Amino acid sequence: MSESLEYDVIVAGGGTVGCVIAGRLAAADPNLKILVIESGPPVRENQEHIIPAKFLSHLLPTSTTVKFHVGKPSEELAGRTPIVPAGACLGGGSSVNFMMYTRASASDYDDWEKLYSNPGWGSADLLQYLKKAETNQALPNKPTHGYEGPLKVSFGGIYADAGKQFLEIAEQFDKDRPVVDDMNDLSNSNAYARWAKWIDCKTGRRQDVPHNYIYNQIDTTGLDVRTGYTVKRILFDGTRATGVEFVPNARYNPDEDKTPRIAKARKLVVLSAGTFGTPSVLERSGVGAEKRLSALGVKTVSDLPGVGENYQDHPIVFSQYFVDDNADTLDGLIQGRPEELQKWGAQYMTDGTGLLAHNAVEAGGKLRPSPQDLDAFGPDFRKRWDEFYAKYPDKPVLFIACSAGFVGNPMGVPPRRYSTIAYAIWYSSAVGYLHITDANDVDAPLDFDPITINGKEDIAAMRWAYKHGRELARRMGLHRGEFDGGHPAYPEGSAAAVRPSAEPTPLDTPKLVYTAEDDAAIDLFNRQQVGTMWHSLGTCAMKPRAQGGVVDSKLNVYGVTGLKVADMSIAPSNVGANTYSTALTIGEKAAAIIGEELGLTI
Repeated sequence: MSESLEYDVIVAGGGTVGCVIAGRLAAADPNLKILVIESGPPVRENQEHIIPAKFLSHLLPTSTTVKFHVGKPSEELAGRTPIVPAGACLGGGSSVNFMMYTRASASDYDDWEKLYSNPGWGSADLLQYLKKAETNQALPNKPTHGYEGPLKVSFGGIYADAGKQFLEIAEQFDKDRPVVDDMNDLSNSNAYARWAKWIDCKTGRRQDVPHNYIYNQIDTTGLDVRTGYTVKRILFDGTRATGVEFVPNARYNPDEDKTPRIAKARKLVVLSAGTFGTPSVLERSGVGAEKRLSALGVKTVSDLPGVGENYQDHPIVFSQYFVDDNADTLDGLIQGRPEELQKWGAQYMTDGTGLLAHNAVEAGGKLRPSPQDLDAFGPDFRKRWDEFYAKYPDKPVLFIACSAGFVGNPMGVPPRRYSTIAYAIWYSSAVGYLHITDANDVDAPLDFDPITINGKEDIAAMRWAYKHGRELARRMGLHRGEFDGGHPAYPEGSAAAVRPSAEPTPLDTPKLVYTAEDDAAIDLFNRQQVGTMWHSLGTCAMKPRAQGGVVDSKLNVYGVTGLKVADMSIAPSNVGANTYSTALTIGEKAAAIIGEELGLTI
C-alpha cells in the first residue's frame, strides 16, 4: 500500500550530518515537522554503539551497521579488489567509527574558501562550528576548543601503557618533532601527542550524534525518524524539489510491502545520504551527467557532470607487534577471554572507566618530513612536496598512531597481546569516482573505483612511515617481537628480517639498514595491505559549477531549487584528519544556513 506524508523539512539520510541538522532545527522550533529517513537500523541504547571498545564489531563481514562497497581491482593494490565500508545506521559514521578526535588544519578549510569560491567556509568562520559541537574534557581552557557542546571529548577510561611508552620513545628517539599537549588546534602539524577520543569521561559512552542530537528530544519536538528505509529519488515539479520517494530496506524490513512511499516537503529537502548515497540518489533523480543518465534511461533534471566524481579517502596500513602478556590491550576483550570480560565489564558498569571506555588508540602524530627525511622519501615524492606541501606548513604528510591491541583482520591470528602501528597519508592525490549502475534498484552495486593510492609518490611516503613506526615500536619497553603477518616478506638473509621474538631494542641502537631488495619488499607489503580509513568524501563537491561542482556555498544544488546537499560529499578537497570533526562542522554550518533561510535562530 502506498503511503503519502507531508512535512516542513525532509532530511534524506540519517547519518552524522543529517542528524545534526535535524536535531538543531528541531531544537530551534519544536513545532517544525521534520522527517529523517535512514536506510540502516536504529541505535538507541544499543551496547554495540554505546560502549566504545565494541567498535571493532562493526568491521566484521557479518556487520549490519555498515555497508561494504566493492571497488574495481587495482594493479596499484597488487591486484586486489578494494572494499570500503560506510556507516549504515542512524548516525552513520558517528555510531560506528573509531571515535578518533582529529581536527583538520586551518589551511584545509581556507582552501575550501579561497580555491573553490566558498565564502564563509574558511577556518576563521568554521571555528565557531567546530567549537559548538564539543565539550572538551581533555584539554581545558584552550581558545580553539569548545566547552558547551553536546558531544564530549576526553582521553577515555584508561591510559594504557602502550600509549605512554610510545610517546616516551618518540620524545627521546625522534629529535625532529616534539610531544605536545594539543595536536588538534588547527595549526600543529609536525608533532606527537596523546590522542583524545569522542568518549565521555564521566559516563564512558561513545559520543555519537543520535543520542545527543536526536533521541534526547525526539519525544518533545516534531521529529519523525524512520529507520530501515532507503531514499530512492528526489521528486521534482519541474526543477523544484518537492519531496522524496523511499522504499523499505529489505535487510531490516524484509516483510514490508515494497511499494514506494512518497513524502512531500513544504519548505525544503536536504539530501544527506553520505559520500556514497548522496550522488546515487541524485543520479536516480535526474541530477548528474546527462550522457550517463540517458544511458540508464533517467530523464535529466540538471546536467551536473561532477556528481559522483572527485572521490577521495585516506590510505592506511596497519603493522602489528607482540607485547608483554601483562600489557593493557583490547586483545583479551576482542578474543573473548572470560576473566578479561568480567574484570573490565565490572569496572565499566561501576564508573564507566577502564578498557571498555576506550578505543585502543592512545597516542600518535601528524608528521612532516625533515630535509633529511625528504631525501629518504626519494625523488618520487619530491615533486608532490614541492607543488603541494611546501607552501602549507600546517599540512602534515602522514599520520602515525599506536594502538593498544591488534587492529586488522583477526582471522588466524595467535591469541596474544599486541600493539599496532598504523600509518596513513592525509593528502594523497589519488581521486576516484562512483556512479549508479541501475536507475531503479537502490541495492545495485556501484560503478566504483576509489583509486586509493597514487603510485610511486604514496608508496615512497608509506615506505618511510613503515620504517619510522618500526623503529619506535621496537624500542618500547613492552615490545616482545613482530607479528609476521603484519610485516613485509623480506628476502632470505636480510638484516631487516622480521623478529617474531625479541626484547626491546635499546634507545641508542642504530636504525635498521634496508637494502634495495628490502625496500621492494616493503613496497609490495604496502600495496598488499593499504586500505581505506573510512574517510570517503568529495563526490558532490562544493565548487563552482564550471569546476565540476555540485553545490554552491549555501549548499544549493546547481540547476534546481528547494534542494540542498549537506554531508562529507560536499568537501571540495581533502582534510588532514579523521572526518568526524569535519562532518560535525558541516552539520552545524548547514543547520545555521538552513535556519537563517527559515527564519530560525540556531
